[in-house]
Amino acid sequence: MGQRKASRDGDRKVGRRALLIGGTVAAAGSAVLARDELARLWWRTPGVEKPREAGAVDYKGARWVAASDANWRRADRPDDFGIDMVIVHVTQGSFDSAVKAFRDPGHKAATHYIVRQDGHVTQMIRELDVAYHAGNRDYNERSVGIEHEGFVDRPQDLTDEMYEASARLTARICARYDIPVDREHIIGHVEVPGTDHTDPGPHWDWDKYMRLVRRARTTPA
Repeated sequence: MGQRKASRDGDRKVGRRALLIGGTVAAAGSAVLARDELARLWWRTPGVEKPREAGAVDYKGARWVAASDANWRRADRPDDFGIDMVIVHVTQGSFDSAVKAFRDPGHKAATHYIVRQDGHVTQMIRELDVAYHAGNRDYNERSVGIEHEGFVDRPQDLTDEMYEASARLTARICARYDIPVDREHIIGHVEVPGTDHTDPGPHWDWDKYMRLVRRARTTPA
């Protein structure tokens, strides 16, 4: 849905700088070339990934629950795909139902995080990797997706605890990748080109949320 047809979603890109270095090495035919540089960029060669620790989270305080491998693909972000966006979702169901869906290989979609109504944060996909959450390949590759427990037509589901916890999470993501805290870079699923989703819906208070993100962005972690 709204995806480019140039290659399969599982195809892997290599950074331009890595290609240039590889080409120079081939031309020079010498192991002398930029050993320190090559050592620093070793993970950008095809088939090589950054070291990973099972169960590790990117956001302190989050609980790890792994999504099905069918609902995301491995990447080495932000080195192969730059991250410049956070996309806000609402689950249209309970927290438990969202976790169950994201662990189901037949669901074919998942976000990096889910924020519960009480403010609890669960991470299901590493920020390194591309989650299938936006319905648009380009936006998937460049964003971190955050689900929020509730229904778009129930304003009472959007609790203060959830707004505050999500704002802290978004602020840390923005700090980590130098993402501007504005509505061009923090968007709703409904704003993704080609999507047929309406979340986070008419009751999502963007003024409140952005105010909380800006406040959290200037508060020491």
